[in-house]
Amino acid sequence: MPELPPVPELLSTAVRALGGTERTGQVTMASAVAHAIDTGEHLAVQAGTGTGKSLAYLVPGLRHAVRTGRTVVVSTATIALQRQLVDRDLPRLADALTKPLGRTAKFAILKGRNNYLCLNKMNSAVPEDPAEAELFDAFAVSRLGREVQRLTTWASDTETGDRDELAPGVSDRAWRQVSVSSRECLGKSRCPFGQDCFAEKARADSAQSDVVVTNHALLAIDAISGIQILPEHDVVIIDEAHELVDRVTGVATAELAPATVTAAAKRCGKLVDERELDRLEEAGEAWHEVLDELPAARWERLPESAAPVLALIRDAAWNVRTALSPPGGTTAQGSDPEAAAARNQALVAVEEVHDSAVRALSAFDEPDPAARRDVIWLSADELRGVTRRTLRMAPLSVGGLLRSRLFGASTVVLTSATLQIGGSFDGLAITWGLPAQAAANRPDTGTANGAQAPSDTDTVRWSSLDVGSPFDHARSGILYVAKHLPPPGRDGMSPAVLDEIERLVQAAGGRTLGLFSSMRAAKAATEAMRERLDTPVLCQGDDATGALVKAFAADPATSLFGTLSLWQGVDVPGPSLSLVLLDRIPFPRPDDPLLTARQRAVESRGGNGFMTVAANHAALLLAQGTGRLLRSVDDRGVIAILDSRIATARYGGYLRASLPPYWETADPQVVAKALARLTAS
Repeated sequence: MPELPPVPELLSTAVRALGGTERTGQVTMASAVAHAIDTGEHLAVQAGTGTGKSLAYLVPGLRHAVRTGRTVVVSTATIALQRQLVDRDLPRLADALTKPLGRTAKFAILKGRNNYLCLNKMNSAVPEDPAEAELFDAFAVSRLGREVQRLTTWASDTETGDRDELAPGVSDRAWRQVSVSSRECLGKSRCPFGQDCFAEKARADSAQSDVVVTNHALLAIDAISGIQILPEHDVVIIDEAHELVDRVTGVATAELAPATVTAAAKRCGKLVDERELDRLEEAGEAWHEVLDELPAARWERLPESAAPVLALIRDAAWNVRTALSPPGGTTAQGSDPEAAAARNQALVAVEEVHDSAVRALSAFDEPDPAARRDVIWLSADELRGVTRRTLRMAPLSVGGLLRSRLFGASTVVLTSATLQIGGSFDGLAITWGLPAQAAANRPDTGTANGAQAPSDTDTVRWSSLDVGSPFDHARSGILYVAKHLPPPGRDGMSPAVLDEIERLVQAAGGRTLGLFSSMRAAKAATEAMRERLDTPVLCQGDDATGALVKAFAADPATSLFGTLSLWQGVDVPGPSLSLVLLDRIPFPRPDDPLLTARQRAVESRGGNGFMTVAANHAALLLAQGTGRLLRSVDDRGVIAILDSRIATARYGGYLRASLPPYWETADPQVVAKALARLTAS
């Protein structure tokens, strides 16, 4: 094969073909990604909004794939970015580079099996049991029937079976009626619909592709399970890398609710002896009684009342599992696909119950809390008037897993607009399992679970790069810290804060994105502003988030208030957004069991748990939230933080160091005049 043009030349060709302009940061990033791929050294790149980072990693990625014949995996956290890559960026880029690469590059999107419609399940008579909250809700049941009917009609029209292509969407409950997990799947050879399987078609397409776009969850499953889901690859590019740890933690989290135990027993139906099912159902009822007597909180030790019931669940589930699939025994899988599907689904349900009970029982074998693998807590969630108590189990740290299964297997490029916390990449890198880069900017302790950080002499090598942003932050944005306001308390927003919000939104003429630390705060501010202001105020929850953002963008006089998903998911360039308002520093809730456990683990090693966990969490969210303001080079506006602690507390400087270099002020009159000028322009 003839030598391919170098990456800068390919990037220049692509930018010209796509009608763009060459950006220094984009060129720098593309060259750094190419160098990382060539040397095998991992790379973390912070690239601000407007840098063009997708082209900066796709061009060297495509070049490597075409040159070597090896697939490059691109992983994202959000559906929106997946769609952008597959529907817009990659098709245009493949066409633009056909001539210099010698052929048109191939690409595909790959998701978990449960994201695709399962023809076998849709055509079988194996229904899901009603959710606990729906048992006495006729409307919910009728809605479910309508959604399943629509899915049945859609199945004859869709070419991909991909849930994300169904518009409007359906509830998770309805989708479970027509989808299966990878463990529940019969397999292509045994399934009567194997030749037409949407998930198998997606996997076949990915195996023939130069670039496969997937998500962090599937990337984690591929690493954790040890079962090859993604095609053979030697390079992984992780966009939205600031979300990686949370997504991997989510995949590695298990739960055990009484309803889960009961549902597993019911799913087994007539497949095993009734006496075995009765024992499992009785164990589920006992579990319900135990959890009802315990407070919703993190477990420091295994409660005396819980241990025998967990052992009962474990043993009963194992007996049912053995009866479903006896060693050396026969099953119905060979002759009756419908019976085989029912048996597979029953096996998966019972195994999950068994494995969760074992995980909970063994979690406290290690006497030192900081050395335990899992954090265990009891949660109480209310849905339609029904309180659902669930035992949850999450890993204390995922750094070791990522280090061995991800960084140890491929060259990894991680990128996002926000990777530096407190001015350093180390805060995030250490949670990924990478060694700190330099003693001068190491955080107060090691990994999130308090273990000592690997030294720079370790074999895992990585480098970091901040390619900046095309925005002139000091000229385009004002960072206003309301230093005169009292520190936020636990009794809701003070009258002074509500007065401040009113003045700011009035000065901005609407055009405000209000980011609040809780839904309670967002709703309280919305109600107050609707009474005080003449401009419309939308609140998250009034409608689907996408519809609210669209309405907000369409009318400059409208404001939108909401909570966490708006901190990271809003992209509204132009005059509709001139003010981003944050009610308080987004520290994690003091009763968050997982982050609290990680913080204590750090402290047990002599480190500063607050800075390493809570402050890093807040800094990352602050960077994401304030990043909603400038989405194009022509944008101008104000970021108003109504929490005086960012100016007065010791950690304030650390948090501000995580933000771009906006022009700063604490003078409310200066801000009001600036907003008035923007409104008049």
